[in-house]
Amino acid sequence: MAAAPRAAPEPSWQSPEQRRAADIIRLLSLYRPLLDAFVIDFFTEDLWSQLPPSWQPALAGATPEQLAGFLGGRGSPGAAWPLSLLAFGAAARALAFPRGCPGSAPRPPCQSCRLPPLLRRHVKPKKQHEIQRLGKLLQRLSCTTGCEHVVDVGAGQGHLSRFLSFALGLRVTAVESDARLSALAERFDQELLQELAKPRALAHRRPSPCPPCAPQHIPGRLDPAAPWGELLLPPDPPGAGPAARNPLGGPGGSEDGHRVLVTGLHACGDLGPALLCHFARSPAVAAVALVGCCYMKLSSAPEQQQQHPGYPLSASVAALPGHQLSYRAREAACHALEEYQARLREGSAHLRAHCYRAVLESLIRAAEPSKRHLGLQPGRKAHSLSFTQYAQLGLPLAGLDPKGVPLDSGAVGAMLEQQHKVVAFCTLGQLLAPLVETLILLDRLLYLREQGFHCALVPLFNPRFSPRNLVLVAARTPLATALAGLAKDSEDGHSSEDEDVEEAETPREGQNHQ
Repeated sequence: MAAAPRAAPEPSWQSPEQRRAADIIRLLSLYRPLLDAFVIDFFTEDLWSQLPPSWQPALAGATPEQLAGFLGGRGSPGAAWPLSLLAFGAAARALAFPRGCPGSAPRPPCQSCRLPPLLRRHVKPKKQHEIQRLGKLLQRLSCTTGCEHVVDVGAGQGHLSRFLSFALGLRVTAVESDARLSALAERFDQELLQELAKPRALAHRRPSPCPPCAPQHIPGRLDPAAPWGELLLPPDPPGAGPAARNPLGGPGGSEDGHRVLVTGLHACGDLGPALLCHFARSPAVAAVALVGCCYMKLSSAPEQQQQHPGYPLSASVAALPGHQLSYRAREAACHALEEYQARLREGSAHLRAHCYRAVLESLIRAAEPSKRHLGLQPGRKAHSLSFTQYAQLGLPLAGLDPKGVPLDSGAVGAMLEQQHKVVAFCTLGQLLAPLVETLILLDRLLYLREQGFHCALVPLFNPRFSPRNLVLVAARTPLATALAGLAKDSEDGHSSEDEDVEEAETPREGQNHQ
């Protein structure tokens, strides 16, 4: 690996978050070739030879179970890791933000008993877990801020919005850029209202002074540069579009003049930063709770020469040498580390998929060098095929005739015998992936801190079936009360010690945006 660039002198005072971001960048700079490598180039670019020579024998001889132990930092019986590899693993795990659920036994997602049966319709178990946990957090934010109106941006089919409205009694505006999804959400709302109106449902419903109120659905796209009251653009595909008088209201809050809470559950790419920017400059927004995803879709300066890039947002991270993140690095941040670790522990057949694709890439490049990194998908169950079957499906997708490619050659067999090396190489990349996500989220937290807001990163979901489980919460008033009871709300029964919350230091007097 290349030597790390010389670090710039650190300022005389840094917050823990600033130091963590700087340390992550230094570590990523040391191992950037590993971070930026595409595993499908394993054979075409001889990626194995780019690893430190002292690591290669230990990794080549490691079993999947030993690699799982190394990835989790819980010991690898029988493995003799070089000290430099142990130091690399320890540093990566120490700098990545804790993802929660320490010591809890893995369990598959199941129907949530915390969600009313009618609200489970059309909702997968993973999403049930997410909307119940995020909904409870928003309910706590509503209580501490006095805001009863939630704006759910990127609402999709409206599952979170329905839970907030029908189960928690909050007033909800659901914004979705895809007009078809917005229409589907309204249909699901009507189905639920019809079920609630049936005599049997009325008999089992708890008495309430207010009748159930469905969310207000608005098809529209977010304009990151517009003022809060003018932030909606026409949806895709174009339809009726936002109302002439924006339902989100003007600078004073919602259309009735009250302030709002804003949330985005797995806000894709630049949508997350746009929501944070709207919160920062809009007194109408009392607090925001954001779960990001699809980091590879973030705009990045100077990569795309945008005035307000999705990364970096903060002046702190932008000032650090080597803070840039490649597309490949941002893509790696979306990996599911816990899922890969489970596959290693179980010796899953899925582990052969990366090797198959790397061998296929070498065959494609040998036949037509100009065809590189094609988006081929030979099938969702490719791991259950022999390589010959896999290649016969994949080569036509690249415009090649399988009959003209030697699939049973000695060279192909030699590459397939190196599957254990491909798996070990992927394991190292998986270890770096949480560092990239931590850096991106720290950048967002520091952006808010620089403007005096109270903010925290909370591992709200079980990462074993919800990999993007870190929620960024920010408010104009202290968050301690809203965050204090999250452990009690946990579906998984974690104790309060199991809830890892990284809250920014309280801003100095006069810095809060009230």
